[in-house]
Amino acid sequence: MLTLGIETSCDETAAAVLRDEKVLSSIVSSQIDIHKKYGGVVPELASREHLKNLMPIIREALSAASVSLNDINLIAVTYTPGLIGALLVGVSAAKAIAYAQGIPFIGVHHGEGHILAAHIEYPGIGYPYIALLVSGGHTALYHVKGLGEYLLLGQTRDDAAGEAYDKVAKLMGLEYPGGPVLDKLAREGDPRAVKFPRGHLEGYDFSFSGLKTAVRNHIALFMSKDKGIDPKLNVRDVAASFQAAVVDTLVEKTMQAAAETGVDKIVVAGGVAANSLLRKRMDEEATKRGITLYLPGMFYCIDNAAMIALAGYLHYKRG
Repeated sequence: MLTLGIETSCDETAAAVLRDEKVLSSIVSSQIDIHKKYGGVVPELASREHLKNLMPIIREALSAASVSLNDINLIAVTYTPGLIGALLVGVSAAKAIAYAQGIPFIGVHHGEGHILAAHIEYPGIGYPYIALLVSGGHTALYHVKGLGEYLLLGQTRDDAAGEAYDKVAKLMGLEYPGGPVLDKLAREGDPRAVKFPRGHLEGYDFSFSGLKTAVRNHIALFMSKDKGIDPKLNVRDVAASFQAAVVDTLVEKTMQAAAETGVDKIVVAGGVAANSLLRKRMDEEATKRGITLYLPGMFYCIDNAAMIALAGYLHYKRG
């Protein structure tokens, strides 16, 4: 069975073709260069770019898979959550194609796509597992008991982890998106240089607003209205200390969830799953505890349509 997946929830225009659960093609067009000068995603611009790029990206995905639109048996598309205008472009295109071709249409929750992304590279992963979904728009822990059975254990009460990265990078005068930039700087800094707070909430909830404020207050010590940021501010140490605080919290809560639910498998998903320190620390802590860790490759951490196509296909197959 051939599934065409479409993803337009934020600033990536993506299309993919799967034969059953195997990826034949996955094309992603990023809008980073467009939004970079604004320091974040501008919803109206994102929608217009999706409108311009979606059909060429779909054609490219079909061509790369060596199939035509007439060969497609199922359409899967992200329908929520995301930027409403951006989602509308993808959903409208998917519905139109499904109607014109007379084939089934399935709407997929973006978060579920990320949670299931690991199944693309690890088809025998099975259930249950703990899933840490961590990105620019989401930070949440789930007990994944089966397809469609996701028990939300906890989530952020304020900023998502990726959002905190972007905001801290902006405070430091760094370019958007902040995650990769801070990750790179942090490798050259001392994570113990600045004692930033960890958001210790009861249960499995997260909070990063206090950490973000602490970083802002620290940077303010080196700021002046006339000269801007004082060169004495060691941005590498700030980046490393901030990143350590974020990763400590994510790893601690995830391992706690695995221990208290008795689950011996963990999946880390979403854009922040590409962070080098998070991957390293998760691997170390999982190994200590005898837990099997599944980390999707970098391409399947970012928003992509292959994970949407897989989720849609699995639900269709289940009926």
